[in-house]
Amino acid sequence: MDDWKPAAYPSLSPYLICQDAEGLIAFLEAAFGGSLERRFDRPDGSLKHAEVRIDDSIVMIGGGASDIPSAPAHLHLYVEDAVATFDRAIAAGASVVREPEKAGDDDLRGGVEDPWGTTWWIATQQPQS
Repeated sequence: MDDWKPAAYPSLSPYLICQDAEGLIAFLEAAFGGSLERRFDRPDGSLKHAEVRIDDSIVMIGGGASDIPSAPAHLHLYVEDAVATFDRAIAAGASVVREPEKAGDDDLRGGVEDPWGTTWWIATQQPQS
């Protein structure tokens, strides 16, 4: 039993700093089917830290820290249907970085940038036949 980390959490999670953490959480829910696992607020009620589950992963979010600006990052996410997920991300407010296409490996992959500057590479493995 792992008592040194929350149950069902991976050992490594991306941590995104975002001035609009509430918006990012809503985007993760709408685009990738994320669910808010934990949330910690500051005394004034603003979000200090949140954790959103996407499938078997946790994305940690630092919200609106005045001394730490939003920072761009690149994340790679495997999903069952890259095209459908790509389309949901665009509908949720992301912009196209690269339309889904067969990559040089076994993946169908496309990229979107969320409104806070994070690039999400969305892929579905499609083994060679």
